[in-house]
Amino acid sequence: MRSYQPDLTPPWKKRNPAPEVEAVTDLVVEEPASGFCGAVIRCEKSAEGPVVTLEDRFGKHRVFPMVERGFLLEGRPVTLVRPKAGQAPATPSRTASGSVAVPGARARVARAGRIYVEGRHDAELVERVWGDDLRVEGVVVEYLEGVDDLPALVDAFGPGPDARLGVLVDHLVPGSKESRIAAAVSSPHALVVGHPYIDIWQAVKPSSVGIDAWPDVPRGQDWKTGTCRALGWPTDTGAAWHRRILPAVRSYKDLEPALLGRVEELIDFVTAPSEAG
Repeated sequence: MRSYQPDLTPPWKKRNPAPEVEAVTDLVVEEPASGFCGAVIRCEKSAEGPVVTLEDRFGKHRVFPMVERGFLLEGRPVTLVRPKAGQAPATPSRTASGSVAVPGARARVARAGRIYVEGRHDAELVERVWGDDLRVEGVVVEYLEGVDDLPALVDAFGPGPDARLGVLVDHLVPGSKESRIAAAVSSPHALVVGHPYIDIWQAVKPSSVGIDAWPDVPRGQDWKTGTCRALGWPTDTGAAWHRRILPAVRSYKDLEPALLGRVEELIDFVTAPSEAG
C-alpha cells in the first residue's frame, strides 16, 4: 500500500516555523494585531495559558497571550516562551532618556516640524539624552544664537498643523527678559517652554559632575567663565563643557527634572498628530 503524509497542506501554503524566543525582562517586541510595541515586564500563568506584560515608551502596560507567532522581534515573527530561571535581561533595554529602546530601528524621515534650542550646548545635551528618540520620531533639533529675535524667527519658520515648532528657552522665569519674549509668540502651532537655569550647564546635576553645587556668579560676569573660575577649572568654557560636563551625562538620571519635563513636553507637542489627520 502507498503511504501518505498526514499533513495534506500544499508546500506553498505552509508557514515557516517561527523561532522560539525567551521573554526575558526588557526584551522589546511588537504585538502585530494591535501594533503595540514594548519591553517585557513579566510573564505569568493564566487560565487561558501563559501571558506576557509589555510596557511601551510612555509607561503604558498591555497584557498579551503568548501564542505561536504572536509577536514580532525586529520585524520578524517569533513565538515567545517563558524564560529559564536565572535568565539575564536583554540589553540594551532603554535609551538615555528612559524610553524603551527599539533595536535596529532606522531613523524616520525628518518631519516638517522642528525643535529650537538656545545655544550649541543645549543642542548637544538634548542630542546626548534624547537623540535615539528624536531619530525614531523624525524630529530635528536646531540651535539658536539667543532668543532676542524669537518672534521673528517663529514667523519666518511659519508653523502650522503639520509643521509644529517647539522652542526651549534658558532662564524662563516670571519677570525675566526671556518670559517677555516668549509671551510675544502667538502662533497656536508653536510652543515655547523653558527651564529656570541661567545656563544649560545648571540643568546637569552637580553630583554627576563631581561637585557639591553650581557656584553663585556675581551679576555682570559671564556665568560660564565665572563658574570655571569658582570651581578652579581653566577658563576655556568650551573645554569645560566637552571634557567635564557633557561626558558626565550618561542618561536622564544626570539631569534636573525641570529640564526633563520641558524637553518631553516639546517632543510630544511636535510629534502630536494634526487635527486634520
